[in-house]
Amino acid sequence: MWSGRRGSLRPAGCGLEELRRRRREREAVLRKARREQQLISKRLLRDDAPGEAEEGCVAMILREAEIQQFLRLAQRGTEEKERERALVSLRRGLQHPETQQTFIWLEGSMRTLVGLLTSNQALLQLEAARCLHELSHSEQSAVAEACLPATSYLLTYLSGHSSDFIELCLYTLGNLIVESEAVRRQLLPQGIVPALAACIQSPHLTVLEALGYALSQLLQAKEAPEKIIPSVLASTLPQHMLRLLQPGPKLNLGVAMEFAWCLHYITCSQVNNDLLITHGALSTLGLLLLDLAGAVQRTEDAGLELLACPVLRCLSNLLTEAAVEAVGGQMQLRDERVVAALFILLEFFLWKQPSLLPEGLWLLNNLTANSPSFCTSLLSLDLIQPLLQLLPVSNVVSLLAAQAFLQQSGLQALERHEETQLQDRVHALQQIALHG
Repeated sequence: MWSGRRGSLRPAGCGLEELRRRRREREAVLRKARREQQLISKRLLRDDAPGEAEEGCVAMILREAEIQQFLRLAQRGTEEKERERALVSLRRGLQHPETQQTFIWLEGSMRTLVGLLTSNQALLQLEAARCLHELSHSEQSAVAEACLPATSYLLTYLSGHSSDFIELCLYTLGNLIVESEAVRRQLLPQGIVPALAACIQSPHLTVLEALGYALSQLLQAKEAPEKIIPSVLASTLPQHMLRLLQPGPKLNLGVAMEFAWCLHYITCSQVNNDLLITHGALSTLGLLLLDLAGAVQRTEDAGLELLACPVLRCLSNLLTEAAVEAVGGQMQLRDERVVAALFILLEFFLWKQPSLLPEGLWLLNNLTANSPSFCTSLLSLDLIQPLLQLLPVSNVVSLLAAQAFLQQSGLQALERHEETQLQDRVHALQQIALHG
């Protein structure tokens, strides 16, 4: 991505290389921001039953003897309620890192918990899954790897009938995926991609959002381009992800946000972006961009930029592919409407989220590159002046805005053979970028 460092406008070749370097740097900053906003950090579901709150249960650090006692009661208690209460107490204790460490080093503890997870009593099964969920939230990779014996069962339960239980399993798997490569190595041959592909047809929004989270964690793995993304692209996941991003009354912001980031990680890998284009990704994302532009005019919801960001990036990445021309990609984006929507979002970013201005301008540059129709749209919609008004925002923004303006001016000038006029504009914009 781009840093905030000031500098002069360089020749086109150097400028683009510098932009790519800055883009990579800012990518790391935005990933950190997403972690802080719980978008790629681990998710924790804690929905204590009313009875627990009334009893005033307080999570306490458990010693080895107490863990053994709760496991023994959960396994061999005479009444189901007694067994369930033992697991609730264990779950609450597992909220502490100290208890988690004691638990994973206690011989037979995980085997007992997995046994309870696979029991035929639904309440015990649910509480055992909640205990695993607490463990999955640990920041220690050793704790995640201790949960390996449970992963095959968590995958199996994704085909169950309880949406709440499936949601819990998905978030638990997502937490484990991000923490340990050993977990990912085990999950892939166990069939996590087909299991997720089956889940994406669920009618429950909570399941779909949890699925998007788990998939995004998987797609961000360092080995994803070689070992994961090809399998995802070969499945039915891409078509269904695009279906869930289609604007309309059924579009859900949380679900769309998760799957837009999934598409972003896929397009960044450049494994097979042509496939996404043939599935209509440009058309779907273009329509979503129009919908977002309308939404920011109707609401002050600050969460919209979290969806706009991956949508802009996906479009920017896809427009660089050779397959765009083959499928009439520019026609799919409906020229003037997309440009107008993009400027509405740029205005929104200017006041609400200035850090995302480069994202929009990067897309504008990719839209106008070698495209007379998009350049003409800037003139017909009278957008040159709003574009020039972005120049003083920052050096990075001025550089991108200047490049978009020069692409438009260049095509116009070359058509009229006015090279001198173009050179004068380049020099003027260089001075603005240098001193702006």
